[in-house]
Amino acid sequence: MSAVLSPEPAISTALQVLQQVFGYPAFRGPQGPIVEHVCDGGDALVLMPTGGGKSLCYQVPAIVRHRAGRGVTVVVSPLIALMHDQVGALHEAGVAAAFLNSTLDGDEARRVERDLLAGRTVLLYAAPERVLTPRFLAQLQSLHERGLLSLFAIDEAHCVSQWGHDFREEYLGLSALAEQFPGVPRMALTATADAHTRADIVERLALQGARLFVSSFDRPNIRYTIAEKDDPRRQLLRFIRDEHEGEAGIVYCQSRRKVEETADWLKAEGIPALPYHAGLDAAVRARHQDRFLRDEGLVMVATIAFGMGIDKPDVRFVAHLDLPKNIEAYYQETGRAGRDGLAADAWMTYGLQDVVNQRRMIDESEAGEDFKRLQRGKLDALLALCEAHDCRRVRLLAYFGEASLPCGNCDNCLNPPATWDATEAARKALSGIYRFRNAAGSGRYGAGHLIDVLRGKRTEKVAQHGHDQLSTWGIGADVSEAQWRGVLRQLIALGHVVAEGEYGTLALTDSARAVLRGEVPVRLRQPPEAAPRGRTRKERGTAGAGKAPPLPLDEAATERFLRLKAWRAEVAREHNLPAYVVFHDATLAEMARGQPASLAALGAISGVGAKKLEAYGSEILRLLAED
Repeated sequence: MSAVLSPEPAISTALQVLQQVFGYPAFRGPQGPIVEHVCDGGDALVLMPTGGGKSLCYQVPAIVRHRAGRGVTVVVSPLIALMHDQVGALHEAGVAAAFLNSTLDGDEARRVERDLLAGRTVLLYAAPERVLTPRFLAQLQSLHERGLLSLFAIDEAHCVSQWGHDFREEYLGLSALAEQFPGVPRMALTATADAHTRADIVERLALQGARLFVSSFDRPNIRYTIAEKDDPRRQLLRFIRDEHEGEAGIVYCQSRRKVEETADWLKAEGIPALPYHAGLDAAVRARHQDRFLRDEGLVMVATIAFGMGIDKPDVRFVAHLDLPKNIEAYYQETGRAGRDGLAADAWMTYGLQDVVNQRRMIDESEAGEDFKRLQRGKLDALLALCEAHDCRRVRLLAYFGEASLPCGNCDNCLNPPATWDATEAARKALSGIYRFRNAAGSGRYGAGHLIDVLRGKRTEKVAQHGHDQLSTWGIGADVSEAQWRGVLRQLIALGHVVAEGEYGTLALTDSARAVLRGEVPVRLRQPPEAAPRGRTRKERGTAGAGKAPPLPLDEAATERFLRLKAWRAEVAREHNLPAYVVFHDATLAEMARGQPASLAALGAISGVGAKKLEAYGSEILRLLAED
């Protein structure tokens, strides 16, 4: 395939598209090399964090190649909401884009197909199931024979991997694209993929010859905080009220029941919240998601069924009330905060029961032993991140193979935790489990009962089984209950103890012997007496996105910003779009601060492309001049 699409280098044409269509002055990070490589017809595997600008990596080449007569770019995405938002944003920028999915009626779908086959469409979004239907493949073949099939962009490519955190079987058929459409460049994009997942993506999508682009995984605007569970609902409420009152956020829970109960509880506490999980009616899910995208200051309480492909830029926090499955899932879910580059929080509570539940789900799954072993390793890495007493960000980036320095912005950097030598306590805990084996009753008990025995707490269960007669009775009275929970979490995380069955009864593994002999040191975080209060939004210098500008503005500029927001809300309603698709808050704030007095000056602001300048420029200038 020719390496040059026009008399000038592809990157020059791409930069013109970036500036004129999208209103951005320059590419960020590795976007430039990626765009140049794809414009020139190369295959690519792109790993770029959420908020890093993945969409532009295929949207700009799609426009460049379409203008050069190459035809349509097909974007494979599993998410209807993402298709709608991105197509709406492209229309606002003056780009001929469309989607084919179940929301279209027959007439609408046929109109999209006519435009596609006529070569008028620049980008077409479709789900993998749609792409692989005989009808759609025949249409693509017709385009291919006429030289009008420009590019395949496979978004959320980690879905193709059984090793990844969100495997979707419908992605497996996409390897057919390489076989049926030789010479058409393909790019796969994802926000998270460890070495196993990357190799699986390359193998399953036949991208052996693709160039790999790996961006920095650092999201410096996100502050990471992980706390031990201690009345987690109240911890969450305190976090939201102290730092994110009136701001948009996502709260992840493991079960559908917990999602609904937490959403109801937040509403009763005066926090506007909605539930989202796969068990809700599809129309309810769509309505709740639409409200989250369009309303300001709404909190979505959800299972992991919600979030992938959500482009809302002003999500100010992502909270986890339960432990995710692994670091990839945690990283992708937390990455939905702060896509606009402004300060945001990733906050999580976790406890011993989380560890027990995740271990049990792995052990009781029907997967093969190799898969289970890998998943246990991934869970161990996440638990190490949770129990760490050094920089969270350093640990997180190291998991993805990226070296870094302490960030000064995570909870451990801001409030360095005390640590204690828990080796002797670990030996006592293991001895307690061992003594249970020869005691009266079942011989196996859960963590709560073990802690009661170690601390010498007389309970009905202790008396019933005579466990106050064990040699381990009361030998850990000097260790707090919170510290004992930490010891048991670590022993389970390290695989020295397993929690079995529905009730999480504890048993020793072969590796426990080395700990019992004192050959394996155990050092843990010292649980705080009270959770340290983080800096509030006011102290961090970031105002609530729903109530005030995201940049420091004086009183007059703030008034201009609020006028622009009110105007943007009207435009968004007229166009049936989320407000951020019209302009991001940061763009409005820059307009309010700079108060441009001409179309040329307004067009120089980041995020103001030629089509938006033509459509809205005069009205914006009028609003800015109202002082």
